[in-house]
Amino acid sequence: MVNPTPDPSEWLCIGQVVAAHGLRGEVRIKAFSDFPERFTIPGQRWLRHTYREEPAPVTLVRGRFLPRSEQFVVAFAEIDNRTAAEHLKGADVLVPASDRPPLAANEYHLMDLIGLRVYQGDRYVGQVVGLVSAGNDLLEVALPESANVYIPFVPAIVTQIDLDRQRIEIDPPLGLLP
Repeated sequence: MVNPTPDPSEWLCIGQVVAAHGLRGEVRIKAFSDFPERFTIPGQRWLRHTYREEPAPVTLVRGRFLPRSEQFVVAFAEIDNRTAAEHLKGADVLVPASDRPPLAANEYHLMDLIGLRVYQGDRYVGQVVGLVSAGNDLLEVALPESANVYIPFVPAIVTQIDLDRQRIEIDPPLGLLP
């Protein structure tokens, strides 16, 4: 039985189809999730194409990680040839927001950090607009009057995250902020 389509405001984008892989309908996916089982454990997922507003349900049959490209190769039951797989390029891979895995203390979902205001003491610094993985994760913060800055997401610099108040406190080293 296919699950009903969740409310559109309740999606988590866990990856994006970047290319077809082979001749049997497999696709390569760039992951936006730190949970590899989302691409390896069979079950229902949804694909949202740029040309369609409503996501389409698909069934993940199998998946594997390609370490060299840091992508997953997955097979969907509904896609059985390269031509069909090529049409998926650019599609977002979605799961319902209710499928968010539980986190340990001091772990956060990226979507919970996007939009938080960043402060250094009482001074407003900017707003989180993204996260970049570069060895250590970096918070991408949009500054009010200049280019974005990347702040290492480490406890020594990001000293407090208050999701209820939508606020992050930082203690940056000299030279990190303009």
